[in-house]
Amino acid sequence: MNLQSARAGASMAVVSMLCVQLGLAASVGLIDDLGSTGAAWLRLSFAGILMLLIVRPRRAMFTPESLRAGIALGVATAGVTVLFMAAIARLPLGTARAIEFLGPLGVAIARSRGVARAWALVASAGVLLLTEPWAGTADPVGVACALGAAVCWAAYILLTQRVGDSVSGIAGLAISMPVAAVVATVVAGPGVVAN
Repeated sequence: MNLQSARAGASMAVVSMLCVQLGLAASVGLIDDLGSTGAAWLRLSFAGILMLLIVRPRRAMFTPESLRAGIALGVATAGVTVLFMAAIARLPLGTARAIEFLGPLGVAIARSRGVARAWALVASAGVLLLTEPWAGTADPVGVACALGAAVCWAAYILLTQRVGDSVSGIAGLAISMPVAAVVATVVAGPGVVAN
């Protein structure tokens, strides 16, 4: 990986996570009105439209492999968003976030060696101590949604790196965010429109 692709991947990850976190903060209040999947659908739809308008992707910007990776990233983005929003509708925000964080920790454990791996394992133990799954007080559907979001977040990390290595700048987001919006529309759109 050269320096330019590393910078592209880093900038795409920073912009993407900034959009995700700002969108989450803005949409938590919408859960009461639209439900968790409706709030996830709304944020992903706006993000997808904005990325299409800002970047204006063209087919020439992508190889077949980078296009497939961008589509997979969009599916992972939709998964982490919809599942996390469903989790926070059933669990306290801190508990859901701690469980979801097992995804990045799993990637860190798998990719690190020595002391770094030990610290990642200590952090994983901390997540277990914070959430106390043995107490049986957490909503099992909420925990399952948070664990699903963790798996999607791990996939998101790996796919962001792959897309960042093969596409310049934030062009990968111009594919992944509209795909995430379409996936969320299929999952949540009918329920939101029916209400």
